[in-house]
Amino acid sequence: MSVRTASASTAVAALLGGCVLLPAAQAQASDARHAPVVFAHRGASAYAPENTLAAVDAADDLGIAWVENDVQLTKDGVLVVMHDTNLKRTTDAEEVFPGRAPWAVKDFTAAEIAKLDAGSWFGARYAGARVPTLTQYLRRVERNHQKLLLEIKSPEIYPGIEKETLRVLREEGWLDRRHVKHRLVVQSFGAESVKTVHAQRPDVVTGFLGTPAVADLPSYAAFTDQINPSHGTIDAAYVASVHKLKGAHGKPLRVNTWTVNDAAKAAQVAGYGVDGIITNNPDIVRDATR
Repeated sequence: MSVRTASASTAVAALLGGCVLLPAAQAQASDARHAPVVFAHRGASAYAPENTLAAVDAADDLGIAWVENDVQLTKDGVLVVMHDTNLKRTTDAEEVFPGRAPWAVKDFTAAEIAKLDAGSWFGARYAGARVPTLTQYLRRVERNHQKLLLEIKSPEIYPGIEKETLRVLREEGWLDRRHVKHRLVVQSFGAESVKTVHAQRPDVVTGFLGTPAVADLPSYAAFTDQINPSHGTIDAAYVASVHKLKGAHGKPLRVNTWTVNDAAKAAQVAGYGVDGIITNNPDIVRDATR
């Protein structure tokens, strides 16, 4: 370094209070600021049965602020937290209610679903875990001071599910300014469902699950704030194309990708510039990207 360069650096250091960020340090600081947000998929579902209160608590135990869940409507119009549109994989519905094939969520009342064991399939220690209602789930997330990425599941099966979801969110205090601004995102694979949520509550942050063609992104930006694609469908160029557009609330569209469960893939998608990573293993992804 020449004397002139050294003097210039000294002057800059004085102006910045003695702190000089060289290019490499600047890059590291930038990387630190932009570490992807980690979302615990169906709760910390690698460690507890998915979409149960135990999975919410497992995420909390790992220090994960954001949890993701799925909501569906029962036969009597109660919102329950369940991923599959039938009850077979994650409950004992076939044993408790033989002859009720295909054991679709929409064909059972909330009281019937409340009888089911939603934990034994995952492990004996979770025997007796129940399928939570959305109300129960929200209260646990609130108790843990966590945040929620809520997916409206298969909206084509459940007419009016958007209105009912917003009603429960409102009753539980999740549509006040603090929650809407900092703690809630509503997403769906159904573009019309996302549009409906945006129309009914324009203040709520929304996400579209999928990978629209770049040419189609402007039409999605009119009603959503996030484009949330499968990790195998994106690259850095796609993420950059999304970020060039402003979403429904006038801010750059964000990208939360799913479902990334190993450190190498997490580092790869973080390199693409994604804003968030949805994962069953939130601790692994967090440690690989921070």
